[in-house]
Amino acid sequence: MVASTKPKVATKRPRGGRGASITRAYEQVRAMIVQGKLAPGTRIIESDIADHLELSRTPVRSALHRLQQEGYVSAVDRPKEKRLVVAPLTQSDARELFLMVGQLEGLAARLAAELPARERAILVTELRALNGDLASAGRAIPATPQRYFELDMAFHQSYVAAAAGPRLLALHEGIKPQAERYTRLYVSALGGAIGTSVEEHEVINRAIESGDADGAQRSVETNWRNAADRLSHVISAQGEIGRW
Repeated sequence: MVASTKPKVATKRPRGGRGASITRAYEQVRAMIVQGKLAPGTRIIESDIADHLELSRTPVRSALHRLQQEGYVSAVDRPKEKRLVVAPLTQSDARELFLMVGQLEGLAARLAAELPARERAILVTELRALNGDLASAGRAIPATPQRYFELDMAFHQSYVAAAAGPRLLALHEGIKPQAERYTRLYVSALGGAIGTSVEEHEVINRAIESGDADGAQRSVETNWRNAADRLSHVISAQGEIGRW
């Protein structure tokens, strides 16, 4: 919860008007949710958020409405009131998100495999370097979960950025950070599967390298489907987080 016992300060009005204020509130609250600074299940108090961001409540209300539509925030019905909370992390939600990301990134991989040969070669060199670093991180002692997370994110983002068009990028940007919440929180428990992920990534690399569009799409979807299964087992063992 972003709570404050201090007196309210004068509201600062950022340049750009109301639209800029809504965008700022949306981006900052979303970042706090994705990064775990607002934990799953945390009650969201509009006035506290507004004070924390030094904004009026109107743009914060609009930002929270958008975040609710996108699934970052949930409404919980209570007697005589409806509370907003940071969306909980659940087994069913994780699976849906991972499969959705798999479909979007699968399409991006298909487009990457259709790039000219020289562009594919440059991209695959980058992908193999990242995957090699991921393999090394997986063998490191002590374990470095944050490093796993960063390298895996960079691997997938590379082929998305190389080939996706603006519509696909917009959809990806809306969904991927929601899946990122799960990866950030459970990455330590998923560390044992790094070797498997590295192998699945190399299948993706070979398909893109050879220009096999069907294979590239299929291998990315398989990678995310398997990741959904692995995460589902972890959540089943550790429990869901943030349910009211």
